[in-house]
Amino acid sequence: MSQFLDDLRWRGLIAQTTDEKELATALEKPITLYIGFDPTAPSIHVGNLVVLLVLRRFQLAGHHPIALVGGATGLVGDPSGRNEERSLNSSEIVEQWVNRIKLQVSSVLDFKVAANPAVVVNNLDWTSPLSAIEFLRDIGKHFSVNQMLSKDSVANRLEGGISYTEFSYQVLQAFDYLELYRRNKCTLQLGGSDQWGNIVAGLDLIRRVEGGSGHAFTVPLLTKADGTKFGKTAGGSVWLDPEMTSPYAFFQYWLNSDDKDVINFLKVFSFKSRQEIEELEKEHNENPGARNAHRSLARELTTLIHGEQTSARVEEAAKALFGQGDLNSLDEKTLASALSELPRVQISAKDEIPTWVDLLAAAGVVDSKSAARRIVKEGGAYLNNEKISGEDFRLEKSHFLCGKYAVLRKGKRDLAAVELS
Repeated sequence: MSQFLDDLRWRGLIAQTTDEKELATALEKPITLYIGFDPTAPSIHVGNLVVLLVLRRFQLAGHHPIALVGGATGLVGDPSGRNEERSLNSSEIVEQWVNRIKLQVSSVLDFKVAANPAVVVNNLDWTSPLSAIEFLRDIGKHFSVNQMLSKDSVANRLEGGISYTEFSYQVLQAFDYLELYRRNKCTLQLGGSDQWGNIVAGLDLIRRVEGGSGHAFTVPLLTKADGTKFGKTAGGSVWLDPEMTSPYAFFQYWLNSDDKDVINFLKVFSFKSRQEIEELEKEHNENPGARNAHRSLARELTTLIHGEQTSARVEEAAKALFGQGDLNSLDEKTLASALSELPRVQISAKDEIPTWVDLLAAAGVVDSKSAARRIVKEGGAYLNNEKISGEDFRLEKSHFLCGKYAVLRKGKRDLAAVELS
């Protein structure tokens, strides 16, 4: 277990633990541990994936993982990392999101392994039966308001104001740890480093109510080398739900990682060994243009979240879009996913189809039609990866892939999509 913790440290996945020596001793035998996810959106995002994969690493090391989806805490809202109150969602919406997130968690954890199958729980199951009076008497009496006010998630909000609802969130999360300690003999909670105060509150509650003990383990919040927030793009968060972030966009997010970030991302997200990652790092330093580390990262994570077949399809689509594969070989769903991230022009099948020059300008890839004409003259104009040579070249219906899409390319990397409706 000390080797296991050393590997987590090498990967940069340890922020704080209550007592690392005691934890290492406890981990010599299989223990039960959990992490919680609140359904504040229809999907979890790649930021949540950091800690979820740590839970998976514990499972691979022989421990019993619990993924808690907060049907109760999701109705309240965690104040951590926020400057203002959340908008509260209805119980019906939260229930829908709970069910969706359960499925996403299931793609990462193993529920079939005989020795230590993963479990998913919903904290609404033990919170909703309690009356307000019972909760205040049996749980609330163990909390000091002074200590609650000192928690970073609360202290950072005091000047701007915080509602009693969000103020009480730490009590609910502590209650979760107590209940899992009682029900599942759970003695370790994982979380992001911003959850330290809430996790420690749970340990204190276990000590006060049951006279028991446990451990806390937090993972650093991941940032990019340039200091910007991890998991964000120009279009917003990168989600695990394929309807919110297409598998193609998901693959491209990892493939387009900054050279300064890719090895760190491999350490955090990949299940490759230290030796394998160090070999990729050596290749990357010697020949960064080959992008082998990026491709390995994108392939592994897309396979994990969306499956091997989908990963293979989107990788082929990425190659095909940039002239390294056959666009005609792509099925309509994969093609649509790949093109969804591109500048787009929609035209009606009833109207005359414009020229390549007109369409490229309309897509905004160039500033003007005259700029598009220069590209044609310079030999950098492509339709579906086929070079075009005439400024007046006009698309026909036969040029549309799957009868619906055409791909314009300027030079090697600037793309636009045309959709025929």
